[in-house]
This record gives sequence, structure tokens and C-alpha cells, in this order.
Amino acid sequence: MDKSSIESPASFYNLEWDTEFFGVTCAKAILKKPLKQNEWNDLKERFKDYQFVSIENRNSEPENAQFIGKDTSAFLADVNIQFIKKIQDVYEIPKNLVVHQALKRNDQIINIADFQFSKFTEDKELAKRGGEKVYQQWLMNSFEKQDKFYVLSFDENVETNGFLLHSYSDNVCVIELIAVSQNTTKSGIGTSLFRAVEYAAHNRGVNIIKVGTQVRNTAAINFYHKVNCKQVESHQVYHLWNL
Repeated sequence: MDKSSIESPASFYNLEWDTEFFGVTCAKAILKKPLKQNEWNDLKERFKDYQFVSIENRNSEPENAQFIGKDTSAFLADVNIQFIKKIQDVYEIPKNLVVHQALKRNDQIINIADFQFSKFTEDKELAKRGGEKVYQQWLMNSFEKQDKFYVLSFDENVETNGFLLHSYSDNVCVIELIAVSQNTTKSGIGTSLFRAVEYAAHNRGVNIIKVGTQVRNTAAINFYHKVNCKQVESHQVYHLWNL
């Protein structure tokens, strides 16, 4: 068997952006399958070199959860739910929606981006280090980037009342962020944004859309079911602090 085809049971890497933003040394571990004791011991040693480690337990594997619970002080900060939609029906983009590539800075978008559920604010240590500004920074970093695409929705006054940020990776359309103005919720804007990204992805020859949300965000989960997404994965996310 080709060694390149054997997937490592875990990945570990520095989070340079997070380290600079939060002012503490940050890293991320991704546990891809149940670890053996020696594999866990090696990974656990690497945790000691960082003040903050995000541990993603793919598919919420019980064996890995036991390792984390018994051997660390990490706490469950999030359960990430992943959805996939295979594009079959192609919808025309409504007149009040536009798709942009490398969009210039748009403060209306930044103001709309008020996300109720966020591990960056629910973790008190991240919150006091500016966690509420993470999504705003995420958006600002996406402007004028050729690999970032926006679907924008406008009201009758040509004011932005919804957006969907997406990108493409390995022939998959990845929805990064979606938000609708609080003044216009339950008006079908979210569905229109999703249909528009289906149209845009299809035109690029892409037929799979992938998106994730938090298990506590029942409104988002219900929305993705409504637009016929299929729930495919559930990943536990633990936060470990060494302060």
C-alpha cells in the first residue's frame, strides 16, 4: 500500500493567526480516528508547549473523548454539525441578489454579522481576549480576496440585508458565513441566498455544497434541513487552557 494513502490518526499544527489575535500561543489538534494509548501520549506531550489548544474529536469518537476527559482539563466548547447538499435543482438568482468575487470592504456586511452562537464568546478566556470581534475580522480578511465570494441581498432601498460568504476547495463549495439582518428575519432571504450559491456553484461545475454550524444553533440546523442539506458529521471541539 502507498504510504501516502495511509492517513495519520491525528494532525497537530500552530494557529498563527489565533496566536496573534488572542495574544496567547495557540495550536489545534484534529483527532481523525480512535487513538492508541501511545499515539495519545505523544499528542498530549505537544499540548504542554501552548497556552491554548483546540482539540477537534472527529465524529465524536468515545475513546478519544475518554482520553481527553481523563488526562486533561479541557472542556467541551462546541459540537460542530456538518451538512452536505448535492446540487440537483438549479435556481435562477433573484434580481435583488448579486454574486461578487473579491468584494471590496462593505461595512453593512460587517454590521449584519451578529452571530449569537460562537465558541469565541462562550469560552470566557477567548471572550475577554476579543472573541466577539473574530467574525468581524474574518469578514475583513475576506474582502478583496480572489478566492472569496459573496452573495449579497438588497432591500428596496438598495441596502444590504443579507450575505453569504463562500469559497471553493477540492471541487466543493464551502459556505463560510451566512447572515440576515435582524430587521428582516423570516422573510425568505436566507433561502434566496442559499439558492443563489447553488446557482453560482453549478455554473462553476461544482455540485456539492458543504456547511457547518453549532449543535446549539437549532435555527441554523432547521434552516439547512429546510434547504435539503443532509447532516453527515458531528465533531466535538474541546478547549484546553494552560495558563
